[in-house]
Amino acid sequence: MVTRYLAASAVLSSIALAAAAESPQRSLRPVERPGAVSSAAPEVVTRAATVLLPKQAAPGLSLRPEVRPTELAAPGGETPGFAAWIRDFRPRALRQGISPSTFDRAFAGVRFDPDVVRRDSSQAEFVKPIWDYLDSAASDARVRNGREALQRHADLMNRIEARYGVEKEVVAAVWGLETAYGTFRGSEPVIGSMASLAYEGRRRAFFEEQLVAALKILEQGHTTPANLKGSWAGAMGHTQFMPTSFHALAVDFTGDGRRDIWSDNPADALASTAHYLAEHGWKKGQPWGVEVQLPRGFDYSMARRDVHRMPSQWARLGIRDMNGNPVRDYGQASVLLPAGARGAAFLIFDNFDAIERYNPADAYVIGVGHLSDRLRGGGPIRADWPRGDRNLKRSEREELQKRLTAAGYDTKGIDGRIGPLTITALRRWQAANGLTPDGYPSVSVLSRMR
Repeated sequence: MVTRYLAASAVLSSIALAAAAESPQRSLRPVERPGAVSSAAPEVVTRAATVLLPKQAAPGLSLRPEVRPTELAAPGGETPGFAAWIRDFRPRALRQGISPSTFDRAFAGVRFDPDVVRRDSSQAEFVKPIWDYLDSAASDARVRNGREALQRHADLMNRIEARYGVEKEVVAAVWGLETAYGTFRGSEPVIGSMASLAYEGRRRAFFEEQLVAALKILEQGHTTPANLKGSWAGAMGHTQFMPTSFHALAVDFTGDGRRDIWSDNPADALASTAHYLAEHGWKKGQPWGVEVQLPRGFDYSMARRDVHRMPSQWARLGIRDMNGNPVRDYGQASVLLPAGARGAAFLIFDNFDAIERYNPADAYVIGVGHLSDRLRGGGPIRADWPRGDRNLKRSEREELQKRLTAAGYDTKGIDGRIGPLTITALRRWQAANGLTPDGYPSVSVLSRMR
């Protein structure tokens, strides 16, 4: 994925999609982007346990007003202004190294796609609890299909692991979540999708950058306009790289002079994923995380990403693996509680951060890590989840922030996103009100505030 921002967006879509792929009775195309468990990326994932399926809201890139309803209502027809936008964009693209012939060939027949814009701007409340996401991410079918894929491509996967130092099961897990092992790579024309989103204007700078990067892929001869396809969000190939990430980290593993992540042959795509993780600090032999049990009376204020201890130090505080043994000293680790005190707990290591660079949602990172463990022969997550809970709607998350701030626990903004500042404020409120200070924004907590 992968540009960090869209990563979050397409990923989840992939899971949704991949989920469908692994489920015999339903057929499903990636929800968008790299996550065959849902290529539609999770929005930001509230540290609580929320995986937002689609929303790609990259803060900060606001621009022209959204396309008028009349423009969105004419599928298949010419859209007023879109042809003029293409004429205006052409010289900007040429100044960035795109030849006239490449540009004109790429844009031949391109029309505004209102469906892409609708998908991009109508994704606010598709919320999936982390336990549902993980049920799909590491389903029996996905594990079985992953083991078959590893066996089918054993020589390739071993060579990739030897070259980049990233375990083959981890690469396979990304492949499985992004496109269900290549089953759903996306069928949308990337140039048309990126152009439609750039024209719509909400994040014009971002999508114009991706569009130029996609044109450079054609300019360099890595594929053809007909094959340059992906999710509606522009993520491409077996492991759903965004165009800019393609240029930065995709590799030609086959040695044919092209970085072909679209081919039925997954070699370049899988090697590119291993290269991506390696470049972002992957440490071979270190787990992404280990499921642990917390002692009675655990100080939940220590369950933060900025609190690091060696596992042996955590063990002295009573944190042990699910068999009651100290976790090995693989390196500094933090305690992660993706669903608060009533859900699973993990010690997470630097490799968690490496996967997070592919997609920043906690659910995605745990999904990749847990699936890789299952492919290696590990068992399911053993702790229970608060499956009776539902995630807060955006309006409720905003209400939570307003109530915390009004009570003297400033969240430093009311935006409906549950980040570190809101979690810290919520923990302080919970502690002051005799509740377990785990920072988990649940319906019951909001009801208590009311």
